[in-house]
Amino acid sequence: MQAAIHPSAVIEEGARIAPGCRIGPFAVIGPEVTLAEGVEVKSHAVVTGWTDIGAETVIFPYACVGEVPQDLKYAGERTRLIVGARCRIREGATLNTGTEGGGGVTRVGDDCLLMTGVHIGHDAQVGNGVIMANQVAIAGHCEIGDRVVIGGLSGVHQFVRIGTGAMIGAVLMVAHDVLPHAMVRGPRGEVDGLNLVGLKRRGASRDELRALRAAYAALSNPDQSLSDTARALLDSTDSPHVREIAAFITEGSDRAFLKPK
Repeated sequence: MQAAIHPSAVIEEGARIAPGCRIGPFAVIGPEVTLAEGVEVKSHAVVTGWTDIGAETVIFPYACVGEVPQDLKYAGERTRLIVGARCRIREGATLNTGTEGGGGVTRVGDDCLLMTGVHIGHDAQVGNGVIMANQVAIAGHCEIGDRVVIGGLSGVHQFVRIGTGAMIGAVLMVAHDVLPHAMVRGPRGEVDGLNLVGLKRRGASRDELRALRAAYAALSNPDQSLSDTARALLDSTDSPHVREIAAFITEGSDRAFLKPK
């Protein structure tokens, strides 16, 4: 099936448009863009830069995908943005390419929903199945794990890591790493237990939930460092979720951690 391209769209020479793509009126597709099969770029959206868009992703009006980084150190080097399959990039969202100093690639996984006005900064690495509500801002170099949910108007500081399955409330500033499966609330971001709803939806057993609760209780001990507790958990548990949390802590980070209460 041939691509359906509106006559008013601007497709620059060199762009690669797969069969089944749909490009709406006044959309702009840059010369180094690759659109996989079934991608839809709606009216007035811009896809530019060295950008790859995965199959069946939909880009809504006035989104700007693949523009250069908002980083004063950026000197025009050729860097990249990769977006996975079946994503929804809603109105006014902005996704930037990487920087040479940050690895050169900004990446968004499969099946992500980026709602109105979301910003994904340079060199950010976003996992699969991530949901970001309206006006979420992800700064440069952040790592967002699979199935993370971030509430509207929240911001994530550069270099912060958010672990798999965490849920971040609305109108928060997240300045420290967030453990996998944590629930974060409060204006400056505090860990307030586990994301039990998300865990149950993904089929976590009662034994796993008990192991996670025990691990979070241990990690909240004010008399022992997170790293010491994490190493002890790695030596003492067979729970895959607990081992995931312990590994997240022991991997090291450029930021401090949000510690469970």
